[in-house]
Amino acid sequence: MNLEVHLGNLTLETPLIGASGLFGYATEYGGLIDCSLFGAIVTKTITLEPWDGNPPPRIVDVGCGLLNSIGLENVGVKAFLREKLPQIDLPCTLFVSIGGQTVDEFRRLAALLADQPGIAAIEVNISCPNVEKGGIAFGKDAAGTRDVIKAVRAETGLPVIPKLPPLVSGIEAIAEAACEAGADALTVANTYPGMAIDLETEKPILGGVSGGYSGRAIRPMSVFLVWKVVECVKVPVIAAGGIEEPEHAIEYILAGASAFEIGSAILRDLEAPARIIAGLRSFMRTRNYKRIEDFEGKARRE
Repeated sequence: MNLEVHLGNLTLETPLIGASGLFGYATEYGGLIDCSLFGAIVTKTITLEPWDGNPPPRIVDVGCGLLNSIGLENVGVKAFLREKLPQIDLPCTLFVSIGGQTVDEFRRLAALLADQPGIAAIEVNISCPNVEKGGIAFGKDAAGTRDVIKAVRAETGLPVIPKLPPLVSGIEAIAEAACEAGADALTVANTYPGMAIDLETEKPILGGVSGGYSGRAIRPMSVFLVWKVVECVKVPVIAAGGIEEPEHAIEYILAGASAFEIGSAILRDLEAPARIIAGLRSFMRTRNYKRIEDFEGKARRE
């Protein structure tokens, strides 16, 4: 049984990817999770200069999911390359997520990361819902997406993987623009904007007022987005949104995804990665599937 998946010229040992924001600088879960279960792990989003992020509280459990308002806090790319990257020692592939407030910032980040050893791909965060500038401002339309991805593509030979926002008018046009500009794969999709209010204080709970909503409640909407994007592009699609059980990951693959990211599930259950991979193997064994490609997009074919 072969769990290998291919994202353009990049081969991952399994379709399981650790989502950006949940794994810090890709070192924080050492000893807590078997990282060899993953095909890749994505760092938290790195920016050109250090970002302080949003004020606390930054995470709130709303029962059927989580709201986070981290605000892309990070040490900046220079400190990342000097202090963090040399410490990363993973048994799987490393993706680095980048974010910026201008097209030139994205371009400069790509140039700085292009030749760094150990980095296998760049995930371009044009869809973060909890920062005031940048992020979703670029991913909300085809023109902004095209400008950013074209600039990143010009500076690196690494695979470029834009992470698309969910709440846009016509995600197909944005996906097509990203591919035209040189994207090697697409991640569909980021968290949904949301907020929660404390009835005692009668004020927003999150320090940043609003944040990104994740968890199993968003999965049906994200499955639909994956379905739509797969139909209009020829590059591999990485699914993201509400994956907590093996059945959730399998559903995305049947919809046409080549791989999938998990994030907030790990905050609730450190055993989730092992359970998802075991369940995926069991499903393939029961159906006599030898490779992920055997049932990738099968719901479309049938």
